[in-house]
Amino acid sequence: MKRLVITAGNISLPAELNDSPTARQVWEALPLEGTASTWGDEIYFAIPVVAAEEPEARADVAVGELGYWPPGHAFCIFFGPTPASTGPAPRAYSPVNVLGRVLGDATRWRAVRAGTRVRLERAAG
Repeated sequence: MKRLVITAGNISLPAELNDSPTARQVWEALPLEGTASTWGDEIYFAIPVVAAEEPEARADVAVGELGYWPPGHAFCIFFGPTPASTGPAPRAYSPVNVLGRVLGDATRWRAVRAGTRVRLERAAG
């Protein structure tokens, strides 16, 4: 697993990427910055990575999972229910390539508002 740090406003949390093809593309593109959009308890923003939907892509994700949404070339952080959810778990608008997960309390992202700058960078060490 490759470690990164996600910072949005005054919140900074460690995360790890899995070894999927899309996660490897994201890792190679770091550092990345974008402007947060929100959709329920999800933050997403476009990144300069183009990847197709992977065979393991899914819409049902867990709190703290990170995803890549192919139609919008977007990096997604899931931390609670979205408008597509039928319960307390996050559900993406359509299948995402799962990239990894936040290490720590992902619900802290609830304090981030749309328009906040988000930065993804490799963890030191």
